[in-house]
Amino acid sequence: MPTIRREEPDDAESIARVHVHGWRAGYAGIMPEEVLRRLNPAAWAQRRRDLGTADPEHPFTTLVAEDDGVVTGFATFGPYRNNQDRGDLDPAYGELVAIYLEPARWGSGTGPALLAAARAGLAERGWREYRLWVLADNARARRFYERAGHSPDGEETAYPVPLHGGRAPVLLRELRYTARLDG
Repeated sequence: MPTIRREEPDDAESIARVHVHGWRAGYAGIMPEEVLRRLNPAAWAQRRRDLGTADPEHPFTTLVAEDDGVVTGFATFGPYRNNQDRGDLDPAYGELVAIYLEPARWGSGTGPALLAAARAGLAERGWREYRLWVLADNARARRFYERAGHSPDGEETAYPVPLHGGRAPVLLRELRYTARLDG
């Protein structure tokens, strides 16, 4: 079983690597291939550093899963983002913003361990209910969340995926799921 701990500043590259690998494997056939090909772990790591996600005062918390000192997954949670906007937070609800694993760790128990740790962190911060967004076509993720007691609440949105060359973004349907923390 992995060790779960809070993100540290030196984890940016490892988290970005997991994030990019998770996107490429998890969104293959869902996200445009050109988008997955151009993902840049170094740029994603710099974005994490710029956002200050490892700062204990940051409104969102990232937990990492480690196996033998290697980051193999992460989960990020915090207050609910209205319209998925980090600048418009609703403190009445928590949100699981992200959970990604190295694809080789899928089915290993790392995902449920990270989810349990994130749920504990949400509960410690006083939330009784939390929400998350998942791509409608991501059947694997939807099964994972449904097995863990999450259910769609009827809210939907379109996730815009930017394309190069001035082309209009691809809009991918997302579903909002909810879960209780007090029962």
